[in-house]
Amino acid sequence: MTSPSPSNAPALLWFRLDLRLNDNAALVAAASRHEVIPVYIYSDDEEHSAAPGAASKWWLHHSLVALAASIEERGGKLIVRRGNAGEVIDQLLRETKACGVYWNRRYEPTIVKRDQAIKESLKAKGQIAESSNSALLFEPWQVATAAGKPYTVFTPFWRNCLSQGPPAPPVGIPKTLRFPGKWPHTDTIESLGLLPKLSWADGFPKAFTPGEAGARKRLKEFTLNALGSYADDRNRPDIEGISRLSPHLHFGEMSPNAAYFAAERALQSEHVAPAQAQSFQRELGWREFAHHLLFYFPHTVSQPLNVGFANFPWAQDRGALRSWQKGETGYPIVDAGMRELWHTGFMHNRVRMIVASFLIKHLLLSWQEGAAWFWDTLVDADLASNTLGWQWTAGCGADAAPFFRIFNPILQAQKFDPEGKYIRQWVPELANLPTKFLADPSQADPSVLAAAGITLGKTYPRRIVEHSFARQRALEALAHLKMANRGQAIDPHMNHA
Repeated sequence: MTSPSPSNAPALLWFRLDLRLNDNAALVAAASRHEVIPVYIYSDDEEHSAAPGAASKWWLHHSLVALAASIEERGGKLIVRRGNAGEVIDQLLRETKACGVYWNRRYEPTIVKRDQAIKESLKAKGQIAESSNSALLFEPWQVATAAGKPYTVFTPFWRNCLSQGPPAPPVGIPKTLRFPGKWPHTDTIESLGLLPKLSWADGFPKAFTPGEAGARKRLKEFTLNALGSYADDRNRPDIEGISRLSPHLHFGEMSPNAAYFAAERALQSEHVAPAQAQSFQRELGWREFAHHLLFYFPHTVSQPLNVGFANFPWAQDRGALRSWQKGETGYPIVDAGMRELWHTGFMHNRVRMIVASFLIKHLLLSWQEGAAWFWDTLVDADLASNTLGWQWTAGCGADAAPFFRIFNPILQAQKFDPEGKYIRQWVPELANLPTKFLADPSQADPSVLAAAGITLGKTYPRRIVEHSFARQRALEALAHLKMANRGQAIDPHMNHA
């Protein structure tokens, strides 16, 4: 409970990963009681593992520009500052004579610790410190096993979520938004230095439109064009079958409630079959599950949930890592994914699984290496989802795939990119190769390669590792780990509280 404040005192609205005006719980709470001073504080130095990577910074810049414009349209102003969040808040409270701060919760370990300290400090001074949930359908502490423990298996977790009834429907922008007559100094968004100095991100705007308006447009397009076949097409990188909403959700340009109820409305109108809408909602459930795990097991940002994998015999091969990063492994589906990532800041989810499996099991490089590269190059880099995804692939996380399940990248390409459309788009040097050889150019006769203008090892790299060898090496590493653990079971569902 917070004490009542003077009706004429403004309050700070602290934006973080909730860069929208619609369905913003903190905005609703603040606007119902006060004049509102919107604030964004860039404090990457104190966020550590949660500080945005290079691609995310590009998105953040443009999302802040869009948010500032939206606030200005309504007669307000976004105050931008850089520095330690607690110190900046204290300074702004003094400058504006505001009575307190409203914000929406985040769940990354370093952010939780910081926010708790800020809340305690504000309350000790008799100031308002009110946080809300605008990032998740369900708070982590709302979902627990019968024994009161956090879940480490997805299906019962999501079943529990759904048993609680539907999440809260989204609400709009408050009808009354009051702003103060005087504004404190603001830095420019440009002064934060978020945009890359190289031309690396030139392809990003062709793939995405950051900001709340871009999020609404993307949700509408997905609901109309792809939701109806989502369950069937979401594993096909050659088809526009996925939502591509993840960066909008990460930066809070859209609430998960808005996405959930868009699918619900499509289902109720019979525009979309139940299996298709529920498949999409289930993916929103995986996002919830990722945040549930991160909240209860904060060490998993850098350490495996299953401690049996702590001493896995990873290889040390910087050359192989670099080949993977550059999309020069000699496996077209892997290279296509890594090049899509570099040029667009995004990668299709099925291909993320393929390239992650390749790094971990073909190259025997640690999942932490992959997580670090994704964190820096994905516009939708989310600490919870990134951690869950990489530990899932490595077999050491919650509800993880067994380590001995090793994707064959050739078969994966043939199954999910059967006409080679995705490979041709991102590995253009193979574009003239007949489709039956696209997944595995080494099977083509020299005359076929020559006719397509391809010289393996020159115009396109030879494989940096053979699948059969890599598979055997990975299984031997797993056996070595089991021996080191003295035969103890390596259980991916182990709950380490």
